[in-house]
Amino acid sequence: MNGPASGAALDNTIEDGAQPAPAADDRVVEIKNLSVTFDTADAPVYALSDVDLDIARGDFVSFIGPSGCGKTTLLRVIADLEKPTGGAIYVNGVSPVEAREGRAYGYVFQAPALYPWRTIERNVTLPLEVMGVPADERKERARRYLDLVNLGGFDKKFPWQLSGGMQQRASIARALSFDPDLLLMDEPFGALDEIVRDHLNEQLLRLWDKTGKTVVFVTHSIPEAVFLSTRIVVMSPRPGRIIDVIECGFPRDRTLDIRETPEFLEIAHRVREGLRAGHFYDD
Repeated sequence: MNGPASGAALDNTIEDGAQPAPAADDRVVEIKNLSVTFDTADAPVYALSDVDLDIARGDFVSFIGPSGCGKTTLLRVIADLEKPTGGAIYVNGVSPVEAREGRAYGYVFQAPALYPWRTIERNVTLPLEVMGVPADERKERARRYLDLVNLGGFDKKFPWQLSGGMQQRASIARALSFDPDLLLMDEPFGALDEIVRDHLNEQLLRLWDKTGKTVVFVTHSIPEAVFLSTRIVVMSPRPGRIIDVIECGFPRDRTLDIRETPEFLEIAHRVREGLRAGHFYDD
């Protein structure tokens, strides 16, 4: 199944601050009028409604919104872990199922999900084993990506011997091990304390800069979204809709000090106002 023709750009219909859609050749994810409804025993649950979004190659896009607004559902639809009930979605110009079968993305879950009986190296190489990659190449890739997430020398350790932050970095190395175009991250640092979270935010930015991957990131944290992102997608309560898409033009080599600047605070204020407009806070 092919995506839309290059001349048929998808409109990104967002309120207050609509941004031009990326050129067709630059789009990694194309979403048009997407809806998701879950059938339950008592009544249907409308998770997403009429979502329009394009994600450009090399972008770092964060989804932010209240609990239950459909952030993770939208991420899972991109990953072909949930099926839409309406609208259209393409990943690298093909359907999500074709993208999954072509190993177009790596997925990092909220918890590291490492097998405790396997070493860190063998956890990282698990997707490669499934793919039938030769042992020597698996070992070399594990070394390369563990070095990339600053876990060189920990390959023979077991998950229980690592801190929570180190375990999550190992799960990122595993998601990168088969060199996907797209990295999908579902609140990977949400369970960590603020000091560790800040450190991993900086490391993730360096990783994004080095690899050139397209990253789609789910978070509840306004400072995290503003610090990490090139674009922030603000979502409403269920059924999830896109309230605003905010451009962040910070330099790629930014540090945490940028959080004290007027520009950072202005964007954080706009995100907060978008969440208020979507009735995130009780009146």
